[in-house]
Amino acid sequence: MSTNKNALIRYKILDSCFRNPGKKYFIETLIHECERVLLEIDPDSNGISRRQIFDDINFMKSSDGWDIELDSLREGKKVYYRYKDTDFSINNMPFNEFEINQLKTTLVTLSQFKGMPQFEWINELIVKLRQGISQDENTTIIEFDNNQYLKGIEHLGTLHNAIFNKTVLKITYQPFELDMPYDIVIHPYYLKQYNNRWFLFGYNPEKEKSDWNMALDRIKDIKEVKGRYNQNKLIDWFYYFEDIIGVTKPEKNKAENIVLHFYGKTTHYVETKPLHGSQKSKRIDDNTLEVRLNVMINYELERLIISYADSVKVIAPLRLVNQIKTRISNSLAQY
Repeated sequence: MSTNKNALIRYKILDSCFRNPGKKYFIETLIHECERVLLEIDPDSNGISRRQIFDDINFMKSSDGWDIELDSLREGKKVYYRYKDTDFSINNMPFNEFEINQLKTTLVTLSQFKGMPQFEWINELIVKLRQGISQDENTTIIEFDNNQYLKGIEHLGTLHNAIFNKTVLKITYQPFELDMPYDIVIHPYYLKQYNNRWFLFGYNPEKEKSDWNMALDRIKDIKEVKGRYNQNKLIDWFYYFEDIIGVTKPEKNKAENIVLHFYGKTTHYVETKPLHGSQKSKRIDDNTLEVRLNVMINYELERLIISYADSVKVIAPLRLVNQIKTRISNSLAQY
């Protein structure tokens, strides 16, 4: 049985060929059709061998596959292939073992999203997909870092729909530093998760800012309001976070070259899990790893550095060195 990632694609292609009475599909033609489709999906595809196509056909004929009835029709010295019944298709057949195993894996993955409001539809979908599938629901082999009890997560579905439907919102918001909440009108653009917290980005008409952001756990209420939605034409969110760690983008700041030295076992963690996409690392010695980043200095960067305690030292820039020194001094003063 062929189980590589392209197997199901090949089966679908072969199925389409076998049920086409208007064309004769010889083995070379079948190879060409499979290679053509796979190259469109993956330009680096290595092509298909005759042996692979024959293995695929044998699998489709087997009870593990779809028990297809296939005619091998001669034309001279060559053979072309066609279903005995060209109205037949594997798409109309019940799930086979191969498909059931793929579906079980998908169900385990989908189940991780069940507690999140914007994915409520998954609950119903999972029930439907499980019909006719024997599944040990107590067996879990993968788990995402997802906290369904996170405060503010109940707003995700509402905000997701508002972004999708381009709806203007009035949000009652209370930052940690204020004793009382206040109302803010926002045209929602983007939802971003960082460090297990969710943040909403959007246009704030009062401040005329297109990247105003607020933490979902500080939102007290959300209401739709009438008004023309201000389309986002300024920010490409795919690139917006390229030069920052976290979600805070200081105004008028530019990315700076940050140099950090990590020590001991921490060097291995930082090598295998980079702090940022711009990270460049080199060994100073067996105990020291130099890490260079090109990011803006913000609150999240400082918090990240401090989280490594005595396993890190800031080398440059001097402004960041002094800010970390101050934070550490203030922390020591608490003891």
